[in-house]
Amino acid sequence: MLQKLYKVIQREIRIMHNRPIYLVGSVGVMLAATLFFTTFLKEGLPEKLLIGVVDLDNSSTSRNFRQQLDATQMGKVVEFGRLPEAQRELETGRINGYVVVPEHFDREVQAFHCPRIQVQVNLMYPVIGGALAYKDILFMVNLTNGAVQRQVLRAKGIPESEIMGRLQPVVLDAHYIGNASTNYSYYLVNMILMGILGMCITLVVSYSIGSELKYGTSKHLLECSGNEIWTAVVGKLTPYTILFSIIGICLQLLLFGPLHYPMAGSVGWIILATLAFVLACEAVAVLIVSLLPTLRLGVCVSALYSVLGFSFAGFTLPISALPAGLQGLSMLFPLRFYYQIYTREVYFGTGFEGWWPYLVALLVFLLLPVLFSKRLHNAYLYQNYPRN
Repeated sequence: MLQKLYKVIQREIRIMHNRPIYLVGSVGVMLAATLFFTTFLKEGLPEKLLIGVVDLDNSSTSRNFRQQLDATQMGKVVEFGRLPEAQRELETGRINGYVVVPEHFDREVQAFHCPRIQVQVNLMYPVIGGALAYKDILFMVNLTNGAVQRQVLRAKGIPESEIMGRLQPVVLDAHYIGNASTNYSYYLVNMILMGILGMCITLVVSYSIGSELKYGTSKHLLECSGNEIWTAVVGKLTPYTILFSIIGICLQLLLFGPLHYPMAGSVGWIILATLAFVLACEAVAVLIVSLLPTLRLGVCVSALYSVLGFSFAGFTLPISALPAGLQGLSMLFPLRFYYQIYTREVYFGTGFEGWWPYLVALLVFLLLPVLFSKRLHNAYLYQNYPRN
């Protein structure tokens, strides 16, 4: 059996050598994705978001507001003389939002007439416009309001110790678990890259399994394996398992090593979860081709399945926020279970006892191809499915 397995592995290595698509679809894609995302989100948070200001008052208070908004980490002020100009720039996407300071702003503030500041943000980009830009604007409006009130209270002779109690009677003491710097890359890059790795695994393996049918070489594969379908499948997957495992391990060592991503637990446990994730994705690819033993359909379904994995992983939208019917679908994606392991080990450092059920769930995926192994064997043996 070992001789047959070794023969199949040698055969697959020759195929990989003769078809560069396998290395391009694995090493090439992951290298490009890693370079892109680790440099694109290097700063952690977007900086210098363009925010327009239409100052119709041009008083000392409004000028101070503009200067303070421009001094924030994420904001960069662009001044406009008229409202239509700012509206046009917002609609074309050149700025992320704008603020209109009304006429007589300073006079109405001093008279406690509650002037209204108009704010428009671009919600086509929810994170940049709806969250970050609006957050900066709202923070500066509240800060300006507090500064004016403090000045008035001082003029009334109220002691300094009582002023802050009136301005901010309740102080929020926030502690961010595992990501104190609120760095976007810490919780996005690892999961995005692992999702892309899972996509590469599913597509490459499904292409490898399905190409035997397309090119009519499945009978030769069965001859090399002694007509044993699992010897053929394991032999074909062994080179890819080694290749993708090395890629996954190098990725984790890069993130938690030179890039200094936070780690409350052990990198070794994350590497173990990565290996289980690789095997689970390969099993899904074999299952898809077994159900749809045609290269075209197998690759298309694998691509659709991999893309849906990002949505059902839970790192962008909590699964609990989905409808009850869709929450169960998240159990069909290995990336979901890897995310559960990742959060518990990286952020909370729970150790093996904190996430072992999710590791078992990843290993359960290995049993799925067994249910339809006979169908794949018959497809390889009789080649009774269309090749195109």
